[in-house]
Amino acid sequence: MADQNLIEFGLHLKQLRIARGLSQEQLGLIAELDRTYISGIERGVRNVSLVNIYRIAKALGLSVATLFPSKENQ
Repeated sequence: MADQNLIEFGLHLKQLRIARGLSQEQLGLIAELDRTYISGIERGVRNVSLVNIYRIAKALGLSVATLFPSKENQ
């Protein structure tokens, strides 16, 4: 059973990625992560590491804090 926090993080990441016009593969290439890893994060089945959160934030040109969904944004 997937953790609700992982699901919310993944959905938020997906929204940010799509807003930048990037595919999972493109984001993976920029962040030096496999596309299937990005997919797993977005589906809430991967517990992404802190190192990879920083990689993804840098690849999207965002702060790390922006990757975390805010209750105010929901």
